[in-house]
Amino acid sequence: MARWNAAASANPIAKVDCEISVSGKPISNSMTPQDIARHLDISWDLANDIQKRRLGKRFARPKLKRLKHLAIDEIYLGRRHKFITLVLDLDSGAIVFVGDGKGAGALEPFWKRLRGAGAKIRAVATDMSPAYISAVRNNLPQARLVFDRFHVTKLLNEKLTQLRRELYREASGPLGKDVLKGIRWLLLKNPENLNPDKNELARLEEALQLNRPLAVAYYLKEDLRQFWNQGSYHAACRFLTDWCRRAVASGIRVLQKFAQTLQGHRSGLLAWYAAPISTGPLEGVNNKIKLLQRRAYGYRDLELFKLKLLSLHTTRFEIVG
Repeated sequence: MARWNAAASANPIAKVDCEISVSGKPISNSMTPQDIARHLDISWDLANDIQKRRLGKRFARPKLKRLKHLAIDEIYLGRRHKFITLVLDLDSGAIVFVGDGKGAGALEPFWKRLRGAGAKIRAVATDMSPAYISAVRNNLPQARLVFDRFHVTKLLNEKLTQLRRELYREASGPLGKDVLKGIRWLLLKNPENLNPDKNELARLEEALQLNRPLAVAYYLKEDLRQFWNQGSYHAACRFLTDWCRRAVASGIRVLQKFAQTLQGHRSGLLAWYAAPISTGPLEGVNNKIKLLQRRAYGYRDLELFKLKLLSLHTTRFEIVG
């Protein structure tokens, strides 16, 4: 049992500091209030308050002045807290803002702080949500708006899934339906990830040979991956124009609509060649957030949870595993 002086025992936070210094065992930012309560033999409420105040002192107001490249996305926390909106500093990997809910309104407090900080933002990665587009253009008119490649791929995968369902409903006879049944994940996988032990490539090729619209959509989906590998901005311009032309010429409705979407967001797609950023790092952050939630069985105190997220980049090594 650690010993502390009278001043420390009267001050819960000082008590924690004393415990750290005596035991030599740090209380990490990734510990839950329940962990701290057991560690110090105190109530959950007191442990929660101690951790909130300690984290708040260090992380509640991240410095924004040096921000250059941002990623913005929303994540779903579950039925209790619904959505939050995250802003990530792509240069440091730190979350610099956690907003309540989703959409443009969730970002208003961030824009206010950012203006006060005088930051010179060069580029922002988002999905193609109209809310994010207008929010970034209204508040950061000088920054490049880069549409995230992973969201583009996800959207095209959704179109491909929609087409497979339509073709399945229209298929005549059990043979046609059997071929299309159960191949959704094969269509969405990258070819190099198909499992030879499960004969996935052969199953996919059979389905594509028997259904021309599905084959056209699949090969266009694979071809679009090359958009981000062009040698120059002008080569990417030509590639995007040609891809959209082929999608429209296919006569497949879902591809034609998707091509219209790409054309309408052309500048943000091509901006990747001036600022090759994406919201991809937020996916890694999202996995850590899920781990934090599982370890704490969900956080009752949303404000503490936000502080945990703002400190996440300092506890990376502690929350793996």
